[in-house]
Amino acid sequence: MNYSKIAFTDAVKNFQERYGSRASYGRMEEHRYADGLTESEKEFIANQDNFYMATNSESGFPYIQFRGGPKGFLKVLDHETLGFIDFGGNRQYISVGNLATNNKVSLFLLDQAAKARLKIFAEASVLSIEDNPELFDKLDLDDYKFKPERIILLKVAGYDWNCPQHITPRYTLEEIQEEFMAQHEYIDKLRKENAALKAQLNQ
Repeated sequence: MNYSKIAFTDAVKNFQERYGSRASYGRMEEHRYADGLTESEKEFIANQDNFYMATNSESGFPYIQFRGGPKGFLKVLDHETLGFIDFGGNRQYISVGNLATNNKVSLFLLDQAAKARLKIFAEASVLSIEDNPELFDKLDLDDYKFKPERIILLKVAGYDWNCPQHITPRYTLEEIQEEFMAQHEYIDKLRKENAALKAQLNQ
């Protein structure tokens, strides 16, 4: 897998030449190969509760769709395959319609709390649930209400990490509650220790 080979088209290279970055990116293009997803990417993907997926339309315009769900709803099936269940939504079917004529997609995963972002190029397959019950069982989600419509399988063609520049840290309600709970437990512990010391002094 080589993300740069896919991303750095001739037009992109021309701009790199113009602005002085082509030499360093040329070395990256020649030497940065990956034999599939590593444990770092797998762990990162498993902890995300959303991502963006771009498809290409017959009109020539790209379409970006937000996908959300419980953490890990985008599942790593092996070192080069991802999959998720396509939930029922507003019934516009723009993404799956685009995939009928062009199966190439781009995924963008952003963790603002960690200031990390992962970009993935992939080729998508749209599969029926009825014909793939075992795969559906692997992708199924416990304790989450959703209407399953189809399975989307993603064959990873390349990926790359972005630098953390310009990412504003933001935290989910769950992350904030966990932090407040830890502080609350610590304060409660101090109060109990203080009460115990006062009792000893009074004796």
